[in-house]
Amino acid sequence: MLYNLLAPLSEDFVAFNLFRYLTFRSGGAMMTALFISFVLGPSVIEWLRARQGDGQPIREDGPKDHLIRKSGTPTMGGTLILLALILSTLLWADLSNQYVWTVILVTAGFGLVGFADDYLKLTRRNSKGLPGKRKLLAQFLISALAAIIIMNATREPLATSLAVPFFKDVLIDLGWFFLPMAIFVMTGASNAVNLTDGLDGLAIVPVMIAAGCFALIAYLAGNVIFANYLQIHYVAGTGELAVFCGALVGASLGFLWFNAPPAMVFMGDTGSLSCGGALGAISVITKHELVLAIIGGLFVLETVSDNVQVVSFKLTGRRVFRMAPLHHHFEQKGWEEPTIVIRFWIIASVLAVAGLATLKLR
Repeated sequence: MLYNLLAPLSEDFVAFNLFRYLTFRSGGAMMTALFISFVLGPSVIEWLRARQGDGQPIREDGPKDHLIRKSGTPTMGGTLILLALILSTLLWADLSNQYVWTVILVTAGFGLVGFADDYLKLTRRNSKGLPGKRKLLAQFLISALAAIIIMNATREPLATSLAVPFFKDVLIDLGWFFLPMAIFVMTGASNAVNLTDGLDGLAIVPVMIAAGCFALIAYLAGNVIFANYLQIHYVAGTGELAVFCGALVGASLGFLWFNAPPAMVFMGDTGSLSCGGALGAISVITKHELVLAIIGGLFVLETVSDNVQVVSFKLTGRRVFRMAPLHHHFEQKGWEEPTIVIRFWIIASVLAVAGLATLKLR
């Protein structure tokens, strides 16, 4: 909004020229989201606590000490992330950019699905919530709508193509198969973050790291000079997503203030589904879907561990891990929660560096 209002006045007021710079607006979005989180956080948490009573229902089949340590902690803290993220994006982004609205659509849509899931968990006082098939159907529909918008907004031959990292000239035209691929990326990223969100602070920092990486990727992919220099595919208009990513970094930092062990609030599906969906949508738009699997490798690892556990138990009756997803396995081995969280943050940081290295290794 500020860009649309003030940038046209830059010829008369030189100071307004700052709003033409993506770096300035991305920083402004980050600081605004952080400020909103700090200001609204205590009130939002108190409001959630007053209406949830006993807080988020804890999985009975999860680690037993969670029933003691985490009982009474309110959930739906993702509403704070969404408020800070969307408000700051609307304030600092170019609102004529179709990609910005597409990512907001995915973020808000997945947030509503997560909100419904959290609400049912609270009202029914169990950890099951929205039936899995209905949740996936809603995610598929939102992702499909976003994918169609992306395909129509992106120039050929990138509209339906998949870029392969490490190879500068490799571009696979998927045709209409691009639609299910994009749906899979957005829905998969959303649920992967959701699976990772099992310990205080565990998911939000890798989300923040990934958002920071994609702020850089969006900026470079949306700049024809940098894109040509790095030999990555130039996607006009994607630079504006750096503002959204900056807002996501700020919102994540603000939420971490309240989610740091011992957590005052859990993000719930409201936050995890929306954050993961946003990262998936940005990767599809910037043509870095495969790079997301590297940068978000921790989310992939958690998802694979959960799927391996399920398949192994159904086929052989044996469990590969003591408990899935992977972070619970280490809990069962006796690792303290802060140890698991910090070591997983380190893994996420290393994978982020590996993912960014693909920008130059062509």
